[in-house]
Formats: sequence, structure tokens, C-alpha cells
Amino acid sequence: MPHANDDLKALIRTIPDFPKPGIMFRDITTLLLDARGLAETIRRMTAAVDGKVDLVAGIEARGFLFAAALAVPLGAGVLLIRKDGKLPGATIAEDYALEYGTDRIAMHEDALVPGQRVLLVDDLIATGGTARAAIRLLRKAGAIVDQAQFVIDLPDLGGAAALAGDGVEVTSLFAFEGH
Repeated sequence: MPHANDDLKALIRTIPDFPKPGIMFRDITTLLLDARGLAETIRRMTAAVDGKVDLVAGIEARGFLFAAALAVPLGAGVLLIRKDGKLPGATIAEDYALEYGTDRIAMHEDALVPGQRVLLVDDLIATGGTARAAIRLLRKAGAIVDQAQFVIDLPDLGGAAALAGDGVEVTSLFAFEGH
């Protein structure tokens, strides 16, 4: 029995052993190249939003594409979450753990008004490290973050479950087994 979003899932290219052996890289560029598929992706993601949001926060870099496209039909602004040091002006930042070491993401300190409702968006949720850091960062700035959307979920890596544990409703259009 086909699933509701199998038509969009079929537009994702899988590249074995990238960036290292054993990884099955899920490449969204093939989805982005398909005008109908991209439009349908945004339509379905928009339909899954629960209530009014003031801002759509996109995580660098592919998350920017989906955040901007979703913000238009939602009547919301776009908030950029970038690697530290990439934004001009005053920023606030949040560290997060990587497999080996740490990284840091940032946003403009005046990017939102405390109490605004923010939808977090990215192309893929894997372990959830970057998304969880983004939620901490947004909440530190005073945002209400209770939902996040991803095109792809890799449930075996536990990221969506971790976000749910942080009080965030997670939706994705489809999942791929493995990593």
C-alpha cells in the first residue's frame, strides 16, 4: 500500500558512501529541480503547520530554502540560523555536540520579539543535534517553539524523538531507514 508522500520520496536521490563509507546520503537537490515536486512539498508542509506562526526559522543552508518558501503562504517572516561568525551585527549563539567536538550556531539578537511563535524548518532530521541547539537558541531569545518540520526523517538516528522530548511536535513528509 503506497504512503501519502511516496511521490515526493521518489524524487530524492540516494548517494551511497557519502560523505564516508556506510552513509546513505539523501540528496534533496533532485527534489528541488522538480518544479511540481517542490511546489507540492511546500503545499504539504504548509498544510501540516499547526496554527499561526510569526516566523519560520531555517537552519543553514538547505533549511533556508524551505523556510523562505513556507513563510510566504504562512504570512510569516524568515529567521536565519547560521554557523557562528556568518551573520553581521550583534548575535546570540548556542554550542552543540558533534561526533568529535563541538560546533556553534547563531542568530541576530534582534531577530525576534519575545513571545513570537516560531516554526523551525530544515531539509532533514538525523540525530537532532543542530535542531535541538536551534530550539535552545530560539527559546533563549524568548521564542515559543513548539513545532518543527523536516522534509526527511532518519528515525533510526533518533533526532525527531529527541525533539519530541524537548516539547516540540515534529512532522516530516517521509522517512528513510538507516543512516
